[in-house]
Amino acid sequence: MTSFPRLSTSESEPGDDPNGDNPNRDDPNREEQAHAYCLRLLTVRARTRAELAGKLTQRGYAEAVAQRVLDRLAKVGLVDDEDFAEQWVRSRHLYAGKGKRALAAELRRKGVDNEVITSSLADIDAGAERDRAEQLVRDRLRREKLDDEPGSDLKLKRRLAGMLARRGYSQSMALDVVTVELAGERERRRV
Repeated sequence: MTSFPRLSTSESEPGDDPNGDNPNRDDPNREEQAHAYCLRLLTVRARTRAELAGKLTQRGYAEAVAQRVLDRLAKVGLVDDEDFAEQWVRSRHLYAGKGKRALAAELRRKGVDNEVITSSLADIDAGAERDRAEQLVRDRLRREKLDDEPGSDLKLKRRLAGMLARRGYSQSMALDVVTVELAGERERRRV
């Protein structure tokens, strides 16, 4: 096993303590660097407070510096988890076709509080969720070749229900939507 020499006290940075915390990291320059870094991140896309805190931690900023920077950004409205969650839900439901369960999981991974998640998902009622699932299945069915072979419907139903399940729709809704839409597509193609 290779051992590396320990730094002598004369080689360490001024202000370093044995735990590796450097009080000099709490200087105003460091805070401005953290603020500029957060602004660069926010120009790419909106982010949650937890995401920004994680990025600052990865960069080695002290927790006190990160909290001050995030409070400053929140004060001017650049970091707002409620607004982020509402926009995320609206966008991901509309464009990616995500169901409530998938949206809640995504927001949890981004560090959004459960209360905020619940309030942002309140806009999606069961009818809107079902409508979106029906649209997803209809769009997919239009590209499918429907065989008259025995068992082909079962395979197709499994694939379509799996697609909906991966997007966060409940199994019972997925199976019901797939069955109804498949029957409708077969009828449409007969005419």
